[in-house]
Amino acid sequence: MTEWIARIFPFYFILINLFSFSLYGIDKSRAVHYKWRIKESVLLGAAFLGGAAGAGLGMSIFRHKTRKLKFRILVPLSLALWLALAGAWMVRAGKETHFFSGSFEMPAEH
Repeated sequence: MTEWIARIFPFYFILINLFSFSLYGIDKSRAVHYKWRIKESVLLGAAFLGGAAGAGLGMSIFRHKTRKLKFRILVPLSLALWLALAGAWMVRAGKETHFFSGSFEMPAEH
């Protein structure tokens, strides 16, 4: 199961971040033109589903939602959460493969 996740996750991560970035751009455009807006829960939800980097980049590039305290707190928090999860997964995967075993010796060839 871990190997399957390792193969799919990079594609998921790229797509969710592009999607999240796009949401912030679309919402900013709609805000400027006084059109129907994307719900804040959708914008934050995309960040917590893995698109935190895209959300943060979208906030910065489009200068959108940067004054709202909940976005200034929750988007970086979601990024920190995903980084912690990725780090924990890498440590777990490293223990399974002895990548992080702490030993710098090459394993003996059989």
